[in-house]
Amino acid sequence: MTSARKSFLIRSAVILGAIALVPASTSAVTESESETYKQLDLFMDVFQRVRASYVEKVDDASLIKGAIEGMLSSLDPHSSYLDARDFTNLRTQTEGNYGGLGLTVTLDEGVVKVIAPTDDTPAAKAGIKAGDYITHIDGKLIYGSSLDEAVDKMRGAPGTSIKLTIARQGRDEPLELTLTRAIIDIKPVKWQVKGDVGVIKIVSFSADTGNDVRSAIRSIEKSLGHKPIGYVLDLRSNPGGLLDEAVTVSDAFLDKGEIVSQRGRSASDNRPYYARPGDDAQGLPVVVLIDAGSASASEIVAGALQDQHRALVMGERSFGKGSVQTLLPLSQDTALRLTTARYYTPSGRSVQEGGIEPDILVPQISDPDYAKRPRYRESDLRRHLINEAKLDRSELEADTNTDPAFAATPEELEKAGIDDFQLHYALKTLDRLGPAIQTAAAKKQTASRK
Repeated sequence: MTSARKSFLIRSAVILGAIALVPASTSAVTESESETYKQLDLFMDVFQRVRASYVEKVDDASLIKGAIEGMLSSLDPHSSYLDARDFTNLRTQTEGNYGGLGLTVTLDEGVVKVIAPTDDTPAAKAGIKAGDYITHIDGKLIYGSSLDEAVDKMRGAPGTSIKLTIARQGRDEPLELTLTRAIIDIKPVKWQVKGDVGVIKIVSFSADTGNDVRSAIRSIEKSLGHKPIGYVLDLRSNPGGLLDEAVTVSDAFLDKGEIVSQRGRSASDNRPYYARPGDDAQGLPVVVLIDAGSASASEIVAGALQDQHRALVMGERSFGKGSVQTLLPLSQDTALRLTTARYYTPSGRSVQEGGIEPDILVPQISDPDYAKRPRYRESDLRRHLINEAKLDRSELEADTNTDPAFAATPEELEKAGIDDFQLHYALKTLDRLGPAIQTAAAKKQTASRK
């Protein structure tokens, strides 16, 4: 064994947590450690062969980075290595200001797949949908490219154009879309008033999302001049974000009780999160809208409000990402994004694979592609974590609903001025139920004073 290889094995053993570092020839090496040394020796053999014999010269740093990325990608779809560029990109996304199209994407069998377009961005305005596949960028096939390469091509100077070829299941021909890049200055929370209902749209769970939701609640009441009859919390096509912000948003509608708990490999990784006293919405009725693009932090909020019987959840079954990723710094500009725990709703259920099932299934029938377009979720990703409850996949897509309102066609809805059927249905529900719930709450408060 060369001294370089021996040094490499010793350093690797330290990383892997070997207790005793001794030569392989002594009896003090356990069988497990011996097997680890053999595997590391095999790795060094492959590394040296590639270095010496690959058709083109490859630098050592690229080979080692590729080995690290391969190791992490073999675990689950969400663990990854962040080099200096990736670290900068992650920080940029969290801060919510960059030049591009406004897409959250992943790599599926070598093809770039859309998880969700961000609201009010070039991608959303062009009609790109969750589950679409991007096959070409500016006419060039990107199959087999890395996700970083595809993202780099889609980002660019604001005002520049880009052509995307989109494959959408249910359509015979690909879509050719020309988009103009823009500054993606993501405002995580938007609000509006529809009649006597406050509508709060959460685009992403980035810094200060929770405070922005509380501010939106106050602004809605100020705009109306009185309390609304209820709130619609729109989490559709929201891919998630920061766990702490999901907790803060949930807390804005809760007065007490557990919001979410995370459970990891060891007891020290287990942690529950609880609501603090004070419901910013003052007990008013809440409808939460979700769809197949609602993931992670969105599912934490929907699950918490559903389990606490604080909100009625409407829409479609959510994405089903029930894992927690922790950023583990390796240096000043590199880190591991590693799956370290699963999260559970207050009732103890994991949303991994299965997602959040809405209390009322409401299809988006104003979307002309709704019936044809399949839904892609966490369970469709390679190497996804398996739900400990061993879900029956055949039951996950067996949602049916015979409400006659769902028989309307997109053309009929357009004539009626309804361009978002799910939101329309939520508003009508609050119009019918809100006053009755308010009256019941008022009677309960009056009775408690006597």
